[in-house]
Amino acid sequence: MIEQEQTIEMISVEDLISRVHSFHDEGFRLVQICCSREGEGFELTYSFDKDLVLTHLRIPADQNSTVPSISRIYLASFVYENEIADLYGIPFAGIAVDYKGTFIRTSVPHPFGTPQIEVVKRRPDETGGKA
Repeated sequence: MIEQEQTIEMISVEDLISRVHSFHDEGFRLVQICCSREGEGFELTYSFDKDLVLTHLRIPADQNSTVPSISRIYLASFVYENEIADLYGIPFAGIAVDYKGTFIRTSVPHPFGTPQIEVVKRRPDETGGKA
């Protein structure tokens, strides 16, 4: 099997809806939306497939800026958007089916949005001779 080249296109939040509309019009299907920490903020990656070739759109995101929902274009995205809102605290505007923070129950609000554990690193001279 020949591996196809994947592309990742960095775009602004303002360009998201128009780019997603173009993918929809060209016959792409939504594969997934994921969120990952990037520095002090986050990155949302939207993955699309056409003819077994993946293409990704990536936007910066944070808990203080609203991301437009793509659920009016790809209805199934409401699952990803509600999950990301609940776990990371990133707000979405206009979700077709909006659970308003009750999609995933957690003991801590937005558990992936704020580090829960402080990592303390030892200096090399404090290891007591152990690596």
